[in-house]
Amino acid sequence: MVMEINNNKHEGDLIRLKCWVQNYDWGIIGNESLVARTFSSNCDCEIEESKHYAELWMGTHDSGPSYVVGEKGIGNVSLKSWISENPEVLGDLVVGKWGVDLPFMFKVLSVARALSIQAHPDKELAGFLHTLKPNVYKDANHKPEMVVALTEFEALCGFISFKELEAVLESVPEIMEVVGNAYPDHVLPVNVQNKEEKQTQFLQSIFIKLMSAESKVVSAAVTKLISRLNTENKTRQLTSKEELALKLENEHPHDIGVIASFFFNHVRLNPGEALYISPNEPHAYLGGESVECMATSDNVVRAGLTPKHRDVKILCSMLTYKQGSPEILKGVPVNEYTKRYNPPFEEFEVEQCVLDQGASVIFPAVPGPSIFLVLSGQGFMYTTSVAAAPSSSSSSSPMLSPSSSISPMSSPSSSSSSLTEGMVRGGDVLFAPANTEVHVSTESDLRLFKAGVNHLMFTKT
Repeated sequence: MVMEINNNKHEGDLIRLKCWVQNYDWGIIGNESLVARTFSSNCDCEIEESKHYAELWMGTHDSGPSYVVGEKGIGNVSLKSWISENPEVLGDLVVGKWGVDLPFMFKVLSVARALSIQAHPDKELAGFLHTLKPNVYKDANHKPEMVVALTEFEALCGFISFKELEAVLESVPEIMEVVGNAYPDHVLPVNVQNKEEKQTQFLQSIFIKLMSAESKVVSAAVTKLISRLNTENKTRQLTSKEELALKLENEHPHDIGVIASFFFNHVRLNPGEALYISPNEPHAYLGGESVECMATSDNVVRAGLTPKHRDVKILCSMLTYKQGSPEILKGVPVNEYTKRYNPPFEEFEVEQCVLDQGASVIFPAVPGPSIFLVLSGQGFMYTTSVAAAPSSSSSSSPMLSPSSSISPMSSPSSSSSSLTEGMVRGGDVLFAPANTEVHVSTESDLRLFKAGVNHLMFTKT
């Protein structure tokens, strides 16, 4: 059933959420933004046509908390507070591993222009940075993340291969003007065994020199680069990286990120494709709309394409300098309507479900919590509570057995045009407790996403 929260516990119920919007200046403006339209439907509020709508946050992070829906609309109880009072909704395995909090955060992104060149720290570094600068680094958690493209979505992610790097250094002479003699003329060793290590050292030395250059040196090099590209564009077709440099310079004039972009993989995701990013890996989202899931953290170390605080030394020291193209996830079919995107992180995975009019699907009960986002369409959602049997000392995965009843608030055959307690529509966000089987049926074509703990977490023995 779909419930509005009151003072009673609701194991097995779906809890409606009102969510938080972030109006960063890289977001899409007004009604053109999917974030704006989703937020407007979620909170029943007007879209301000002059505002940038960048991110819709669904979760428990203090920088953008979701709130449970009270009997008279939005209340003062955050999802985080409600979970702390009802820890059983997380399931024993989740509480045992991550404590009494949601281990993942879910978002919708609407990106009009490039975000900063950034990386997210691992747990050890996050703890250090939070202690050192708590006003900048708001928590002590790591932040692996994944985006699933809703439109064509562009990003810079990870360093290009060494072969590509050699070609870049030959074709972009402005880099040499910034880094000078940051590296030896011959870096490839005769001994194949330490070839990769030497290549990593080479990349690291030249990247640190580039990112640490004085602003006047960077400005002069960027100006020269852009002038050259504009001239050459009259006689030849520019490469995609060169065209990107022109775009980035227009958005962030004289910024080191314009030159640094040549060092990264330029990724274009088609709708339905996903990209995951591990801690300590450089990236920058460039444009498009997506859903995003991550560990519950807001730690970002920035070093370019931003007016915000930059920590160049920390970013350069934390990176892995791994080279090569990132993995693109296509999604693995779970059933005829649902695909699962499963990154190599324990905290989260995402499922996308697209239902035709009149179709229905069941999301099986799992031992952890989930958040459902109804992106478009209209339908009904029902739940079946599932009791978790006590787990034996030899296994971390509990045995499951169904409870005796299913609890619809409205019949699937209902044909009301108003939003009833069991009906859902585009913009609705719902929290599903652990061990809850969720049934979805449609009145019209319906598209939804589910974020939850990685299912492989529950199969470990």
